[in-house]
Amino acid sequence: MILLSLLWVGITLAANAQKDPKAHEILNSVSEKYQSLNGLSATFEYTYFNAQEGANQTNTGEVTIKGDMYKLVLDDQEIYNNGETVWTYIKSNNFKEVTINSVDKNMEELTPSNIYNIYKKGYDYQLLGEKTQNGKTVEEVLLTAESEKNQFQKIKLIIDKNEKDLLGWEIEDDMGGVFSYRFKEIDSKINVPDNYFVFDKQKHPDVEVIDLR
Repeated sequence: MILLSLLWVGITLAANAQKDPKAHEILNSVSEKYQSLNGLSATFEYTYFNAQEGANQTNTGEVTIKGDMYKLVLDDQEIYNNGETVWTYIKSNNFKEVTINSVDKNMEELTPSNIYNIYKKGYDYQLLGEKTQNGKTVEEVLLTAESEKNQFQKIKLIIDKNEKDLLGWEIEDDMGGVFSYRFKEIDSKINVPDNYFVFDKQKHPDVEVIDLR
């Protein structure tokens, strides 16, 4: 009986560790705040660091998000996603083209929009603790994939404790490298029309269109 009791306690503690109630409360607050917005835009910095390979690369970009839709602007490309169709616009000195695909909603892809809800399916979550970052108190929540087949095994979210804003996230790849994303300037008071997330061919008449739908 004592052995069974200890076993039951162990199972209960393991279950609590997998689905940390405090982490769940924080994630719900962030997701609900995001869903209430008419749009969000931000500049961001993204870095790849791998000590073993001596890699340390940093770039910047801009993102606008609304619900399941987003527009991502990087140095050499722009990605438009209206929830149904995704346009990848490549712009370089030599050529310009846009590739059109249908959104695969069954694909386990991490996007600027689903990062706010990815914890709801296929992940356990744990509050790692608090720290100060740029004068703000932030909470770090670790998402751990329930399946080894998941593309992203661990995702660490950095959240403003007081405002419940997502400030950034980190993803570790299978080579020991870490992708780090940090929002710099965030505007959550914009009202973005849906057609903002659609690539307008008329504004880019010289672009080659490759439709793969």
